[in-house]
Amino acid sequence: GARQRTDLCNESLMLEKLPACGKSFEEMMKRVDSKKWCNLTEFITYYDNFTQCTEREANNASCFWPNPLAEGFITGIHKQFFSNCTSDNVHWEDPPDEILITLILIPVMLTCAMITLVVWCSKRSDIL
Repeated sequence: GARQRTDLCNESLMLEKLPACGKSFEEMMKRVDSKKWCNLTEFITYYDNFTQCTEREANNASCFWPNPLAEGFITGIHKQFFSNCTSDNVHWEDPPDEILITLILIPVMLTCAMITLVVWCSKRSDIL
């Protein structure tokens, strides 16, 4: 059967080991131009390595992951590298008139065609 973990989380050990993950991530992020730190595609591999490292160190200390202490550490890393990354407000615009008219007329025409078909079929019920 499944073996249940009875080890207690060694929070001190985990907090001692997590900074190595942060240091490694910091070294990897030096390879990325700081102007590109808000573009996840530029460093997704580095971030994945960082995440796996924090998970591994938490598990090595018999702690579940994520946990409040690990999350606090990860939040600190986020503040260090991504504090200037704000989500831009998306400015929504209507599509061009040609597309908008097409998107409106297609359902209207389909609805009219279906109504016509239903009325025609109901008048022809004697044949069906």
